[in-house]
Amino acid sequence: MVLSYLPVLIMIGAASMMAMAALFMSFLFHPKNNYREKLTPWECGMEPQGDANEGRFRVHFFIIAILFIVFDVETLFLFPWAAILSDKRLSVFLFAEMIVFVVILAIGLIYAWVKGALEWV
Repeated sequence: MVLSYLPVLIMIGAASMMAMAALFMSFLFHPKNNYREKLTPWECGMEPQGDANEGRFRVHFFIIAILFIVFDVETLFLFPWAAILSDKRLSVFLFAEMIVFVVILAIGLIYAWVKGALEWV
């Protein structure tokens, strides 16, 4: 039984060794010429102004990003569901299950809308 996993373990070991070798070679041979422009943070080709820790990002941007990811993942769940829905034995159960899923997400969307999370001010 253990011998059947031997090729997988060899492949994991080989991949790990190649990754470590690549990291070691890049550390060994990287150019070491640091200068002012190379060490400054790049901000759309403009000169940085002020300290990076002074400016604060509004939380609203992150809320929009999280909502986008949640509803994007919802669409990823809809595609396999639509592919399996043609099975006549499971169609009623799958349809009811997806209705519950979409209703929960709709409640979340309505809650975010009421709280003003979707307002871009």
